Amino acid sequence: MIESKSDMINHITRRDFLTGLAGAGALLSMPFDIGTKQAAAAERHRMKICIFSKHLQWLDYKDMAQTAAEIGFDGVDLTVRPRGHVLPERVKDDLPRAVEAVKNAGLTVPMMTTRITDPRDRYTRDILETAAELGIRHYRIGSIHYKKDKSIPAQLAELKPKFRDLAALSKEYNLHGAFQNHSGSRYVGASIWDIWELIKELDPKWMGCQFDIRHATAEGGLVWPTKFRLIADRVVTINAKDFLWAKTNKGWKTQNCPLGEGMVDFPRYFKMVKQAGIPGPISVHYEYDLGGANRGAGTLSTSKENVTKAIGRDLTTLKSWLRKAGL
Repeated sequence: MIESKSDMINHITRRDFLTGLAGAGALLSMPFDIGTKQAAAAERHRMKICIFSKHLQWLDYKDMAQTAAEIGFDGVDLTVRPRGHVLPERVKDDLPRAVEAVKNAGLTVPMMTTRITDPRDRYTRDILETAAELGIRHYRIGSIHYKKDKSIPAQLAELKPKFRDLAALSKEYNLHGAFQNHSGSRYVGASIWDIWELIKELDPKWMGCQFDIRHATAEGGLVWPTKFRLIADRVVTINAKDFLWAKTNKGWKTQNCPLGEGMVDFPRYFKMVKQAGIPGPISVHYEYDLGGANRGAGTLSTSKENVTKAIGRDLTTLKSWLRKAGL
């Protein structure tokens, strides 16, 4: 309920701003303090966009951070894993250096991608403890493959204690762990239902799912909205990438492509993200051919300009969708 005239003004301007009725001209017509406060509030609540640093691994920390800032990202989803920007065995020394470089470029590191799948692994505590000290709040768990010589229920039963203990570690370090859904018959989590089975009894404050709409569309076809609804209250971070099905001489294959050129229904998806109240951040992935940057290569077979232009084009497309969805 609106309790005062001041609250009513703020409510009206917020509504108008978020629905697009209060554009630049309308803001200029407002009292300066109301307009600037409203713009600042909208910026604070806007979903922050990070680049998945896998695609900038041809650059050192400083150049990676500056390039991400120049393109227009808010932050970096830092790879802290074997062959990543930060190697697990050097996390105590190198993660602070990487985060400092990103902050010096005016960006943040709200999230990182790891290979962590077992709380007992040698570097699990080092990674989570160092991340917590540096203010990183979200981490992605490593992918897990099904084994062919054991039943699916038996394997999920074996994984549950690991997820339970990872959730306990997340709580200890005040972090949120997330398991990303993939696509393909090998992957735990390709169906979404197995992720639900692994995390349904865990506190969503500490353990959830990083929802990948590209993989969910590839695996779910028309049913991906149902899968999203199943897991939505366990989703904090998301990522964005696109694909289409292509017929090859080896049959139908998924083919990655720039945002908006594929099959993913991003407008519908982001509408559902908005309705679910998912705060983000969002990590943008580039898995179509970018001269090796798509694979996390250390050197490029194309120019830096070609890579940054493609990355920037997708970022512009994504920002337009997020604005329309009120994110």
